[in-house]
Amino acid sequence: MKSRSTLATWLSELDRSRLARVLAMRKDAASSPEPRSVGELADRLQRPGSVALVLPRLTLPCLQAAEALAALGARATRDSLAELLGSTSRAAVHALDATLEALSDRALVWPDGNEALRMSTPLRQAWSTPLGLDAPLEELLVGTTSEELRGMLAVLGVKPPGTKQQRLAALVEHHSDAERVAALVAGAPAATRKLLEQSARSTPRQSLFVVFGAPGRGLPPGGRWALDRGLLLQDRHQYGPVRMPVEVALALRGPDWHAPFEPLPPVPQLVPITSAEVEREAAVAATAFAAQAASVLSACATAPPARLKSGGIGARELARLGKAAQADDAVVRIALETAYAAGLLARDGDRVPPTDVYDTWAEQEPAEQLAVLLRAWRDLPLTPTRARDEDNKALPALAGAPACGGCLQARHGLLTAAAGLPAGQGAKLASELGPLVAWHRPLADDASPEDTAPFSTVIREGELLGVLARGALSPLGAHLAAHTDEELDITARRLLPPATTTARIGADLTAVVTGTPSARLSALLDSMADRETSGTASVWRFSAGSIRRALDAGRTPDNIAADLAGSSATALPQPLTYLIADTARGHGRVRIAPAVCVIHGDEPALLAELAAHRALSKLALRQLAPTVLVSGSPPATTLATLRAAGYAPVAETAGGTVRIEKRLPQRAAAVPPPRENVGRRGPRTTATRASDVPTDTGMDALADRLLKAPPIAPEPDPFGSGVPFATDTEEIVAGYAKHLSYSDVRQVAHAIDIGAAITVEYVATSGSRTVRTLSDLELDPPYLEAWCHLREAERVFTLSRIHGVMPA
Repeated sequence: MKSRSTLATWLSELDRSRLARVLAMRKDAASSPEPRSVGELADRLQRPGSVALVLPRLTLPCLQAAEALAALGARATRDSLAELLGSTSRAAVHALDATLEALSDRALVWPDGNEALRMSTPLRQAWSTPLGLDAPLEELLVGTTSEELRGMLAVLGVKPPGTKQQRLAALVEHHSDAERVAALVAGAPAATRKLLEQSARSTPRQSLFVVFGAPGRGLPPGGRWALDRGLLLQDRHQYGPVRMPVEVALALRGPDWHAPFEPLPPVPQLVPITSAEVEREAAVAATAFAAQAASVLSACATAPPARLKSGGIGARELARLGKAAQADDAVVRIALETAYAAGLLARDGDRVPPTDVYDTWAEQEPAEQLAVLLRAWRDLPLTPTRARDEDNKALPALAGAPACGGCLQARHGLLTAAAGLPAGQGAKLASELGPLVAWHRPLADDASPEDTAPFSTVIREGELLGVLARGALSPLGAHLAAHTDEELDITARRLLPPATTTARIGADLTAVVTGTPSARLSALLDSMADRETSGTASVWRFSAGSIRRALDAGRTPDNIAADLAGSSATALPQPLTYLIADTARGHGRVRIAPAVCVIHGDEPALLAELAAHRALSKLALRQLAPTVLVSGSPPATTLATLRAAGYAPVAETAGGTVRIEKRLPQRAAAVPPPRENVGRRGPRTTATRASDVPTDTGMDALADRLLKAPPIAPEPDPFGSGVPFATDTEEIVAGYAKHLSYSDVRQVAHAIDIGAAITVEYVATSGSRTVRTLSDLELDPPYLEAWCHLREAERVFTLSRIHGVMPA
């Protein structure tokens, strides 16, 4: 491709430092394996997937300038771009130069001599109708004959040159003169002027009309006049959409119309702050979060949360963890998501228990624990505190939702926006950082139903973690934004106090721990008391029930008192020692023994014989009284074993009466008549069935029969229908959409392959059923990306949650 070779040439002409900057900004193209030449690097930079990784990280002016360049087409220059954006003042020109420099640092836009600007082809294709404009005239005239060009020039009053290329250049030159096009349209019939002005102000999809049948039929009033002069263009066979070239549309929009361009970020209302104030507030928030997160994960270690059948941790388990850790729902969700991302938690069947890594993490200081969770939060591909979906239904935590690049960019945009605030200044209201985040990351996701202001959810997360404080970026946030992890660890140790290893136990039967309790102290108090509050100071309360819990775990009264005394800053108060002694005195006075059935009789000697009989040892008989035995085996097993040993026991009913054993005559179940192709959706096959083979046929005859049978292709046989998969798409969809019949699978696969729309019955994670019409389907197993007509937005659907399909 020409643009690719031009990019390679431009890269080869850069100095070392500038090329290094390009590589640093485009790590997606410079990652392992390293490119072996500039040409190979240019090839990687031109790949659509490479541009897709960079696009979400662009600022608003970069996106606006790129869209304007895409609208101008291959003939774009710096001057034409400045004119289109209205950047003519000295400050605006300087801002535009900085924007183009940022785009060239990412190898998305580069100069090509004579102030011409080249643009990466995949970036140009990111907009189907940039600025609501269609393609340039030269592109739309591809396929037009020389005679058709001569006719357009003749109607325009331009003498046609001799060759087709010259005629094309003459028509492009004529329509590139905005004043000439405006004057031409001013003299057009009223119906034509109305049609052209309407088309110029609307997007191509809204302004196009489709013509079928004989040439000229179905054209709106004035359409023919515009077509004859190249102001509107149509397929050379005069079928399909009628399109307006970008040169004509810009001329009709007038010299006062400019594409949007906001080179400067919005300025929130700022207030003076000191670094000491920011550090103090950040330290308080970070300390509280570290303590609560440790409590949440400790509760997970004690009783791993159960997963819903649909996946994730539901509201009931979240409430249980929040109550155990005395933390609100947002803290619980952040702790779970960051811990899972850091490898501290893992899914294990229907539970989410801690991993071996958690044991090491739990023994660390609060600062080290916090740093691990902060790094995980920075790189989370989701918004952890988002508790509601677009239908306002509750969302589970750790649901395994598809990665959300917009959510990640929202967090990075917040760090970048806050880092750009003036030194010694902070936003008066943290919510005012939202528009600034939108400027730094226009493509970030801000679709949380709970947001009362732009990006308020991610801003609130930053405040909870101590990343934001007093409307400014804290030292913790600054290290996160700069990806300086070693400095983050050092700053966390400076801001957060070390773990507290002792508690103050009062006569009111409470234990108070200031700061973050150590893992050993938390485990000790959790096993003997009930946590009441958590945060900068944690409070546990002792009760008879909590002491009984410790005794049930195998602790002795002396052991409990000794452990508490060793972890208390003062001597144990007398009320607590009395509570331990009183609870232990009544503990175990009544005992519960496991038993599957009971054996009793009137002869103590006989029951003693049974208990000592070696042949009955597998019953695990245990004598509770002279005339009572308990068995560890079910009644039927116990009865059969005793009878096998030569005894004559009888069975009792629950009411204590002898159970009469009646033997019912055994009968075989009725065999239903054979049915052919039961439950099959496809046609019958001609393959040999087992019922067709005579029972007296030998192996040779069977082999001969099989060889003579029509061959069956060794292809997949989905759903047992005998019909193979027609395409790879069908096989992929069938592998994930387990609730769909084969005909539904084929309908979904067909819609994906040809780009058609379908209507599906979809079951959300909350269990609600909706019927949605989807178009622009893209398969990304196990997900389906599509335009949802119900929400009028792009959505990601899980194939396994599609329960029905019907035509759109």
